[in-house]
Amino acid sequence: MSTDPSVAEREWLTLVERKTVLAVVHTLAYGKRLIDVLSLLEADFRVQVLFTAPPHVFGDEVPTFLRGLGGAVLPWDEAVRMTFDLALAAGPRGMESIAAPLITLPHGACYLKRLDTAQHPGVAGLRRQDLVPGGRLPAAVAVPHHAELSVLERSCPEVLPFAHVVGDPAYDRISASLPLRAAYRRALNVTDERQLVVVASTWGRHSSFGRFEALLPRLIAELPVRRFCPVILVHPNVWSGHGSWQVRTWLARCARLGITVVPPEADWRTVLIAADRIIGDHGSVTLYGTLTEAPILLASAPEREINPDSPAAALAVTAPALSPTYSLAAQLDYAAVEYRREEYAGIAERITSEPGRFNRNMRRLMYRLLGLGQPAHEPEIVPLPEPPALDTWTGGRREVVA
Repeated sequence: MSTDPSVAEREWLTLVERKTVLAVVHTLAYGKRLIDVLSLLEADFRVQVLFTAPPHVFGDEVPTFLRGLGGAVLPWDEAVRMTFDLALAAGPRGMESIAAPLITLPHGACYLKRLDTAQHPGVAGLRRQDLVPGGRLPAAVAVPHHAELSVLERSCPEVLPFAHVVGDPAYDRISASLPLRAAYRRALNVTDERQLVVVASTWGRHSSFGRFEALLPRLIAELPVRRFCPVILVHPNVWSGHGSWQVRTWLARCARLGITVVPPEADWRTVLIAADRIIGDHGSVTLYGTLTEAPILLASAPEREINPDSPAAALAVTAPALSPTYSLAAQLDYAAVEYRREEYAGIAERITSEPGRFNRNMRRLMYRLLGLGQPAHEPEIVPLPEPPALDTWTGGRREVVA
């Protein structure tokens, strides 16, 4: 780490001469992905992890997130004046300013979104400006599936020598946690008599959240509370983009009527595993739903915004589409009748070509770049902890409805 006098107070007075790893947290979604990666450095006294948050349009929730972690946080203008042994980022913005070997990785499932902008068209995460920020080649580009290598060869061939197929941490954590589904449902306080319906939305004008004005009244009016337990999962970028107060205000009536709104900082994966039905769109959460046995009903699947080579495109032509003219409960039942586990399993297999091996692959890559030998134990895939009860997220304030 730099010994610049301006940052001398950041020197570690107890454990010195550690290898330093900088986690660059642009947004809450990026930060939650990096936490899974940083767990691979756990219990290694040779490594000091630091955090920083560059300016980002969706970065409002990041300071609270980092305070909750209790990590050592460097102001961005300080971080760009320092030198680190390794940097990790799930987004490209500002990374050309960080003095460290850089590993970039996706912040969600695969590369799902196609950006149809005149200036920078292409698939988000696989465009040249995403892969070579500011013209600087990273030390490594971590991708989840071998299929991405051919895309890189076409879109940005100079990064191909630095590409590593490591897998997907969320895929592995969800897979390892599936046997705990009953325990998660008990923790959420969902009884066997009720179906947990997860309503998942990504961000952007074509997301299902853009249709919530029409969907929310149907959740309230058409799903009897004796039979259904709706839960809303909204992408953190929606919360940051519109403001937490505004999103909570928009959804306040639903929360009072028994629809749980999961806060952006919460771990959505246990809720997804506990689901009986999923109403989703073209985002990562819906795609990870193919790992579960919950039938999926698509409220939004815009062709122009979906990477046609991604598993999200396959899901868009497999899962039934939500209709405005038929009963919502009947459509959820139809999705269950038409559900074919083998079809969804085939889509899930396209998320990663290294199932169960992310920790092994990613740890090997990080320690090689750090110039350290790996710890002498197999990296463990730890099942997800039990979630709090649903009422915890609503404050217990609910109106009695028939």
